[in-house]
Amino acid sequence: MTTSNVGHSGDVSEDGEPTRRDFIHIFGAMTAAAGAGAVLWPLVSQMNPDASVLALSTKDVDLSSVEVGQAIKIMWQGKPVFIRHRTPEEIREAEETPLSALKDDVARNDNLTGKEEATDASRVTASDGVARPEWLILVGVCTHLGCIPLGTSAGENRGDYNGWFCPCHGSHYDLAGRIRKGPAPQNLEVPTYQFVSDTVVKIG
Repeated sequence: MTTSNVGHSGDVSEDGEPTRRDFIHIFGAMTAAAGAGAVLWPLVSQMNPDASVLALSTKDVDLSSVEVGQAIKIMWQGKPVFIRHRTPEEIREAEETPLSALKDDVARNDNLTGKEEATDASRVTASDGVARPEWLILVGVCTHLGCIPLGTSAGENRGDYNGWFCPCHGSHYDLAGRIRKGPAPQNLEVPTYQFVSDTVVKIG
């Protein structure tokens, strides 16, 4: 006696195609997956930074009014950033400082790999790999206890090396922002930056 391949609802039909019950199961699983995605998406989305946070992550600074020998202080991500338009004499002094005179011989430049020595060229290199010796850009936070060093405007005490001086605990930084004397263990950080034109720099 010959038996039929067609059994209860949900079995495979004679031609091997899925039955109605198979279709209902597949459709139900797809609907459940779509519903789970719809529930999870707002939770994931709210974890992303909003537009105001993203706007604070970078800052464009117009340097056209900063004369040679002048320095400015701007705020970026709640931290002061020192931008100094160095004179040829200041550049020469920073370049001629031997590494043996430094307390910290690491560049501390976020635009580099982190392994470079603290030469003046390594301290003034932007994210495009180009060194611009006339522009020194530093995060103005002392690496000892987070104070704000002096030396970004005329008349302030720039310390023993004509750079920056932290009066709280007596740390002295040179014309490249490198720690030379005092309790601070590291050079001032060089933030990520790039020049978007000859006179505008983007910090961050």
